[in-house]
Amino acid sequence: MKYNYAILGAGQQGTAAAYDMALFGEASQILLLDINLSQAEKSAQKVNHLTGKDLVHPLQVDVTSFEELTRALSGCDAVLSAVPYYFNPTVTKAAIQVKANLCDLGGNTQIVFKQHELHDQAQKAGVSIVPDCGLAPGMGNTLAVYAMEKLDLCSEIKIRCGGLPQNPKPPFYYKLVFSMEGLINEYSGKATILRNEKIMEIPAFSEVETLEFPTPVGNCEAFVTTGGTSTCPWSFEGKLQSYDYKTVRYPGHYEKMKLFFDLGFFDPEPIEIKAALHERKIETVKVSPRDFFCRMAAPAMSFPEDPDLVVLRVTAKGEKNRRPAEIQLDILDFQDPKTGFSAMERTTGFPASIVAIMLAKGGIEKGVISLEKGVPGGLFVKELSKRGIHLTETT
Repeated sequence: MKYNYAILGAGQQGTAAAYDMALFGEASQILLLDINLSQAEKSAQKVNHLTGKDLVHPLQVDVTSFEELTRALSGCDAVLSAVPYYFNPTVTKAAIQVKANLCDLGGNTQIVFKQHELHDQAQKAGVSIVPDCGLAPGMGNTLAVYAMEKLDLCSEIKIRCGGLPQNPKPPFYYKLVFSMEGLINEYSGKATILRNEKIMEIPAFSEVETLEFPTPVGNCEAFVTTGGTSTCPWSFEGKLQSYDYKTVRYPGHYEKMKLFFDLGFFDPEPIEIKAALHERKIETVKVSPRDFFCRMAAPAMSFPEDPDLVVLRVTAKGEKNRRPAEIQLDILDFQDPKTGFSAMERTTGFPASIVAIMLAKGGIEKGVISLEKGVPGGLFVKELSKRGIHLTETT
């Protein structure tokens, strides 16, 4: 059986997902939708060239136009939203109206809860909606479910994940793999976790720890960031002692960024400063410290030609055969020189595509379903191995 897919957003992740669908999705066609038609055309051409198939078709769509959305998504078996998270409630309503299954890259838990408010409508329409299906939130949480299934009793889950440069450079020893604004957003606010069986919020950019990864990564640091746990604390409350997520970086990154954090450079609210706007004339203007920092720091982290890597470690503790047991799952993925897809594109776009393909085939229950409740961990891992993303399991 052949399936019709649509991907909203022809950027890096959307293009990687289209490539994956073309190879593994039994697709009759894949619509690549973007407000920038030339970007959609370029991405479609790349995927069709790499796969040797003529499956991906570009189309200009404004995601803010509900009429354009519903017209474009009509007749699709599964839709993947790779646009910014704040568009996803509208995309969800459009998918429900045209009776198309949907998953997205998500990234904001409060938006996900807004999507869950549409559960009854989705169920009545006979469609499945699964938010937060990228890397983190996304694959990390699915692997946590997989690890939990391996134990007779699970008490603790730890997820540690990071996109890193293969050749770190000072001063931040980091390479931007998405927007600077998105990075600072993860470093700000509060993260929701499970601790002592209770849901609680802890400050982002806190609780730094050290850990060791295989060569060539080596020694790293990890600290709390927002969004990575998605809805899992609510799903596992009363079932687990703890569930948390931290972002991985090379040593030195945390200390340098923490200085700017402590000085207030991550604050979004504008402040008044004096600026020489004209010759011999100084005026007071309002500037957001966060916007200023993003503008100044981004060039020091932007190395688009440098290859990246992704590390992901999920640790589950509990009991197996009435004895204490610990399962550790490790993924170390590198940029693919053959296709040109970065490690971040592979580990974000491919997992989202796996879920979209499951949706097209009708393998997930109807309604708005949390990833950790809807996607079988064992089946996901089998699909992941087909993509050349290797999982190392240690018990």
